[in-house]
Amino acid sequence: MHIQQIRNATIIVQYAGKKFLIDPMLAEKGAYPPFGAGDGFPIALRQDQYNPLVNLPISLDEIIQDIDAVILTHLHLDHFDEAAQKVLPKETKMFVQNEEDAQEVQYAGFSNVEVLQEDTIFAGIQLIKTKGEHGRGEILKITGHVCGVVFNHSTEKKLYVAGDTVWYDAVREVIDIHKPEVIVVNGGGNQFLEGGSIIMGKEDIYEVYIAAPKAKIISVHMEAVNHWALSRNELKSYLIEKRISSSVLVPDDGESYTL
Repeated sequence: MHIQQIRNATIIVQYAGKKFLIDPMLAEKGAYPPFGAGDGFPIALRQDQYNPLVNLPISLDEIIQDIDAVILTHLHLDHFDEAAQKVLPKETKMFVQNEEDAQEVQYAGFSNVEVLQEDTIFAGIQLIKTKGEHGRGEILKITGHVCGVVFNHSTEKKLYVAGDTVWYDAVREVIDIHKPEVIVVNGGGNQFLEGGSIIMGKEDIYEVYIAAPKAKIISVHMEAVNHWALSRNELKSYLIEKRISSSVLVPDDGESYTL
């Protein structure tokens, strides 16, 4: 497989001969107001900085070229934005987490929308929808439902894209049951000024490592939207301290790995 970090949670996964675009946020730098400024969420850091905070590392044409399918783990703006809705061909195969999201994506004009199941098959690739919790406690009433996905094919290592989730029992269960050899986590520690982290921070990532010490872990969703709380440098220092820097990769935007 080949995994390329684009920006934020947006990644390209080339797996068993197919190209998947996951959670596309494709707008130009500064296109949207900061999160936590009257959008239903609590106040957040960096209210003077518009999202995305950084430019795309490659062109839009290169990102969407020859895409076989898009996977949307949920429909927050930083995972499926207006720019993605505009630029992606409306006949693109779109996988979503539930019927509610399917209706929204269809309303945006997409005609080939499918709800992920526990055993979805696409071009011979098994796609297994997994659970996630987008925070802990009361904040979950605001953040809503999310999912992850496990990729499985006889010619590839098993891949687990965890999505916008913190570490909790269901993530451990996915690792215990499926034993993924590659795990992509959203690890920017994003949070508002109340309610705690809504995606994984460094301690969560360490728990993933403890549960899957032989896996290669890739941390994305970092430094691209205003409510990030964990920098790449801080995470890298923590990984060195824990002596697991060879197991956890922290890509820059545009960086890619063949695994």
